Amino acid sequence: MYTVNDNTMKMTAQFYPIKNYDPFRATLQIKKNLKWENVQEAEINYPGYTAHFRIEGWDDSKETEYRVVYKKNQFYTGIIRQNPINKDELVMAAFSCWSIYERHGGQEPETDIVDNLKKLKPDVLFFAGDQVYDHSEHYKYWLKFGESFGEIISNTPTITIPDDHDVGHGNLWGDGGRKSETRDGNYGGYYMPVSYLKEIERAQTWHLPDPYDPTPIEQGIGVYYTNLTWGGVSFAIVEDRKFKSGPKRVLEGKRYKDTHNMDVLEATLLGKRQLDFLEDWTTNWKGAEMKAVLSQTIFTNLATHSPTIEKKQKYSVDSNGWPQAGRNKALNVIRKSFSCMIAGDQHLGSVVHHGIEDWNNAGYSFAVPAAANYWMRWWNPDKPGKNHIKGTPNYTGEYKDAFHNKITVHAVANPTHKDNNPKNDLLKGRAAGYGIIKFNKPKRAITFECWERNVDMFAEGSKPYNGWPITFSQLDNFKLKDAYELPTLKISEVNQVVTVRNDYTKEVISSLRINGNEYKPNVMYPGSYTIEVGEGKNLKRFFEVEAVKYNKKKLIIN
Repeated sequence: MYTVNDNTMKMTAQFYPIKNYDPFRATLQIKKNLKWENVQEAEINYPGYTAHFRIEGWDDSKETEYRVVYKKNQFYTGIIRQNPINKDELVMAAFSCWSIYERHGGQEPETDIVDNLKKLKPDVLFFAGDQVYDHSEHYKYWLKFGESFGEIISNTPTITIPDDHDVGHGNLWGDGGRKSETRDGNYGGYYMPVSYLKEIERAQTWHLPDPYDPTPIEQGIGVYYTNLTWGGVSFAIVEDRKFKSGPKRVLEGKRYKDTHNMDVLEATLLGKRQLDFLEDWTTNWKGAEMKAVLSQTIFTNLATHSPTIEKKQKYSVDSNGWPQAGRNKALNVIRKSFSCMIAGDQHLGSVVHHGIEDWNNAGYSFAVPAAANYWMRWWNPDKPGKNHIKGTPNYTGEYKDAFHNKITVHAVANPTHKDNNPKNDLLKGRAAGYGIIKFNKPKRAITFECWERNVDMFAEGSKPYNGWPITFSQLDNFKLKDAYELPTLKISEVNQVVTVRNDYTKEVISSLRINGNEYKPNVMYPGSYTIEVGEGKNLKRFFEVEAVKYNKKKLIIN
């Protein structure tokens, strides 16, 4: 697996077990002028059998053939792609919850997806977690995951992040890395030995761009939260499990009739370190026209029934709907850069427009469905939501989730099975599938597609799940219904970065690479703001700019 970010290429080569007196070294070669040249040698790590290569000054303007060499006569080949910066549309394929067990609907090989990917040729792959479902043998089942996707991964930049099952938990509240005495982890922390956790993160995350702040958490557990810019889209990769508080620790075992009371001050979600990272990332538009946040799960509790359609679910603290203040802090930062969100974990494909103070004033999220899994969830509210659009399914519209968070539901791929009992067609009945995300840079539009398993995407008449595709504007990710307006900016140079700050605290209100040379920033409150236009040495600042209703003023910037 590899990524290229800011001209640094990082690669992890995964090996089968090395036995007897075989060497623990591997070599990376690239093809130049029809000849293979050695570029780097690396030790093979044990446990886990991974070799890691890191090359700075990588030329991403061209496609490069590579191969990993072992014992001079064994090779694994692939292509490091050219940066698709000049493509109008960047395409991501996104997956989650990949069980290989037959009782979960898993199948080997997974030719239906791989065949579609060969035709689609996505620019980047995202595996949002639960690539491994065995809680004690990560290495064994990680090899199976690689065998399924290796042909695509070896030729495509790939983002993988581990979720709860990958690290040996049914649910995970990392709580800053503390030690958990039980595998259920409800008091927070990690149950498996640190050496096991480090092996997992070496295998799944080492090839990601360098962490924003590599300082380990408790027990010496590493971190990987970072950003990757590829093809004109900047992806913030966050660890929404690692710092999240253990519910039993902060809720003291009480039963709550009103989930408002579960929003206790002690509870954290992303934690200060990751919020600081997202704040910094907000104004970093180097090489980027659009932005998205990648996480393990979405920032809402989008399930009304589980594990059967007959069983109502009061709430789930495993979801990122809890803690509510932590959820809102995260969304408040994410929306500043007009970012959408892509995640997995829920097994339930969905598109939600989030809100904080009001409905629809934060970003859109796409929870891609489980590719193959056992535990099912449904979104089946008693009645349509507010502002329900006639002709759309009854489960769409504006709602409050189980934690009173404001959400607008646009599409859901509910299972057709009524429970988890085995059926002849496990994948179809469980609403299994995956997501395709298209970032249209000239239009600054994002399209979400949710596809069913065992469907040829390219066959005549093929369609994604009912309700998809969904296309929305980048600007909809921070949409204000009753806004205060700053002057219309008329800028001599096109596609400049415009950042709005509070005049007195300098807090960032929004930051965007605009499309063209005209832009009217909106804010939630009246008052005085600073507007920054440009980047680096070409940055220009304008102070004490007033936001008012129906602002007809213009600000000319040469």
